[in-house]
Amino acid sequence: MTTTKPGHSPAALAAAALGGEFADPPQRDDMQNSIYLDTPAHQAALARHFGAPESTIVLSEIPLGWHPRREADNVLVPDLLVAFNIDFAAAVQRRGYAIDEQGKPPDLVLEIASIHTARNDYTIKRTGYARFEAAEYWRFDPTGGRFYPAGLAGDRLAGPEYDPIRIHRTDADRYWGHSDALNLDVCWEYGQLRWYDPAARRYLLTFDEEANGRIDAEVERLAAITDLQAERNAHAAEREFRAAVEAERDAAQERIRQLEAELRRRQNC
Repeated sequence: MTTTKPGHSPAALAAAALGGEFADPPQRDDMQNSIYLDTPAHQAALARHFGAPESTIVLSEIPLGWHPRREADNVLVPDLLVAFNIDFAAAVQRRGYAIDEQGKPPDLVLEIASIHTARNDYTIKRTGYARFEAAEYWRFDPTGGRFYPAGLAGDRLAGPEYDPIRIHRTDADRYWGHSDALNLDVCWEYGQLRWYDPAARRYLLTFDEEANGRIDAEVERLAAITDLQAERNAHAAEREFRAAVEAERDAAQERIRQLEAELRRRQNC
């Protein structure tokens, strides 16, 4: 979706005309998002993977509802929301995702289990996200099923209700399900949330993995420079040795010529 200027797109103009902003969501009293979304930098990895920042939203704890002025509609605040072909500037201006202004529900919402909100996530919120017609709703429990009925669960909208997405087990510590909305696999691996691109056959990298990759690349680059310099030094030393040998040979041949000339001179005397 192409916008004109930030804050002046059709959806943003509609937001300004209708007025109102979403209220700030309540403060969290746990560290679930920080540990399992923010620190690994999953939002940044997903945003880079999808690109199109003006028309794609990948945000944590963004209020979601039909319109902030409709008090009767319960606003939900997913731990992660992804939406394509929308107006990012309008969402920023509205301080939330207004479905009627964006013209579509989000493509994916995800919740991370915590001891205080777990039951709501797979009961009340599941019903609420279906009412908002979010295409997919995923739930991730880092404990593997202490807070949710399962460590990983996904639902795909089928009519007015959700149908469960099949979860595949690799082994006891790894399982995954495929998100049609993102064309990525959502993975539970050793208590961590991961995203796998089946087309590219690779994981979206976490912050630490990217940093380690840059460090490894720099170490390899410096090692290659060191090896190249050592090779050049070896070649230079070899050239110097050969030049010294050739100089000694030339000097010896010149000395021989001098002695032969002296010998001939004495024979002619």
